Amino acid sequence: MAKILIAEDDKSINTIVKKHLALVGHDCVPVFDGEAVFGAIEEHAFDLILLDIMMPKMDGFQVIRELKGIPVIFLTARGTVDDRVRGLKLGADDYIVKPFDMMELQARVESVLRRTQKADDSFCLGDVMVDLCGRQVFFKEQLVALAPQELALIEVLIKNRNIALSREKLLEAAWGYDYGGCTRTVDMHISNIRKKLSWESYIKTVYKLGYRLEAKNES
Repeated sequence: MAKILIAEDDKSINTIVKKHLALVGHDCVPVFDGEAVFGAIEEHAFDLILLDIMMPKMDGFQVIRELKGIPVIFLTARGTVDDRVRGLKLGADDYIVKPFDMMELQARVESVLRRTQKADDSFCLGDVMVDLCGRQVFFKEQLVALAPQELALIEVLIKNRNIALSREKLLEAAWGYDYGGCTRTVDMHISNIRKKLSWESYIKTVYKLGYRLEAKNES
């Protein structure tokens, strides 16, 4: 997975973002002011920087002007059109306004990493190998016949592995905002995936919430 620098002076937000991204396998380094960004990049080779704008010592706009070759996503409370345009013109790969949903953040991070070829293109768990680019799933090296919606749900579970997701979140992420079905649809698809991939011990039911793909030792 990727090595990510989180430059955010609010320690609670920094901690939450770091914890969330670490759960899905990313290696995160926190800093709390603009100047510290440059000390960190001297010590580590980062694949991505999550950059707040309003920070002590140097603001995010000043920082990005001096960065070279590292993708940047702004995470900021400054949500005006002028600020968004300024950030993107300065070279940011994306711009997310606080407050943000962690699933959206994860999706935006994966999108930037995919464009910069730092995202994983495969995922292995148990006897299953998922080709994320080719959208194919193999069980014991045999191609598994899956419906398009099952593939979409598997991808959401993988990208948010080790995180408990509500049925509503899974519907939103895998079916889209316009899907009108009930949450029972998620249960039926999860049941099918468990059986087809022998993932009964990996897809955990989270009581009164939804599901979690437990994959602490995945590759």
